[in-house]
Amino acid sequence: MNEKGTDMLQRMLGSNKRMAEVRAGWSKLSPDFDNFVTNFLVSDVWSRPNLDLKTRSLITIAASTALGRPTALRLHIEMGLNNGATEAEIREAILHLAFYAGFPAAWDALVIADEVFRQKASAGQKAKAAAHK
Repeated sequence: MNEKGTDMLQRMLGSNKRMAEVRAGWSKLSPDFDNFVTNFLVSDVWSRPNLDLKTRSLITIAASTALGRPTALRLHIEMGLNNGATEAEIREAILHLAFYAGFPAAWDALVIADEVFRQKASAGQKAKAAAHK
């Protein structure tokens, strides 16, 4: 197991628990897929020095939007927020793609982004409520 990949993935997903959930899903589909993502894509590609994680996230959100990949888009919006992208920046990246990838692609992506933003806000409210008990 590549520690660099797992450390980077944990950072982008925000917690060890979330990383374990995502990796369990990948492993259930294919242990090799989990291995490729964690030990090559995340370890070697996402950690390259010339772009920061926020920029990489916005690029990947744009690519997932253009390619119509809702599963990847959902995860990359979540990681984009953890990598420092704001909701406004994510929405703007998706809106920009409307003219290149088509309005239906941007519309679907905005719906997914809204779902992720609401889930993250709800989780944050639950965490605050639990902390005050």
